[in-house]
Amino acid sequence: MAQQSFFQRLIPLRFRKSVPVVTHVRLQGAIGVGSPMRPPLTFKDVEPQLERAFRKGVAAVAITVNSPGGSPVQSALIHDRIRALAAEFKLPVYVFCEDVAASGGYWLACAGDEIYADGNSVVGSIGVISAGFGFVETIRKLGVERRVYASGENKAVLDPFQPEKPEDVARLKDLQADVHESFKDLVRHRRAGKLKEDPDLFTGAFWTGRRAQALGLIDGLGHLPEVLRQKFGEKLVIKAVSAPRGWGLQRLGLGSGAEIPESFIATLETRALWSRFGL
Repeated sequence: MAQQSFFQRLIPLRFRKSVPVVTHVRLQGAIGVGSPMRPPLTFKDVEPQLERAFRKGVAAVAITVNSPGGSPVQSALIHDRIRALAAEFKLPVYVFCEDVAASGGYWLACAGDEIYADGNSVVGSIGVISAGFGFVETIRKLGVERRVYASGENKAVLDPFQPEKPEDVARLKDLQADVHESFKDLVRHRRAGKLKEDPDLFTGAFWTGRRAQALGLIDGLGHLPEVLRQKFGEKLVIKAVSAPRGWGLQRLGLGSGAEIPESFIATLETRALWSRFGL
């Protein structure tokens, strides 16, 4: 028996059947919106991590979310892939909100069977927003003439270099209402039986982790290591599944000069998303 124990100790913890392993994936950043120094969070980039995290032999998958939101489509793609993998491998998913899990970030959090946050995390913002810039007066002062040629009366809807039209804004609001309903349906389904009645729940309002728990948006307050050890024991092994990192010029912000204006606008959009939540 002593000899057997000696050889057992030589086996790494993660290979011992008696030791539970939880894989950990970090989802951080604005969803579908980024800059050279802050790459966006997209389904294409995240899927390889998820594929490696969900596998036979692990006890569960933990996901950390730190995102102010962004693209609803990318949010849905990532969320749905997590749920599909969880069903395929029959694994529980635990989500941990860091600084912020708002808007699309909360959409991602809803992929968890249980959601946890710090008491001071920002959680919620169940709504849809579209923001942009208007340059009509700017190009007029610069003496620049805007020329647009289109086949189809709606091809130039909300062009930032032309005056805004009420009918274009109404069209955008109709689109946003459809996306908002999808978001609300998802939250109601994933948090069924847990949500509390509150008139502000689906207005785009956001709350601290403590208030989010009272509203049923999360299951509890706590951090990843302590919560998982309470569930799986002190011998638990938490195995991080990291995204591959390249060193291309675009990642370092050294792409071609033609990319600079676009990158600048993307940086402003990313900064605006984070700043809405005081970050």
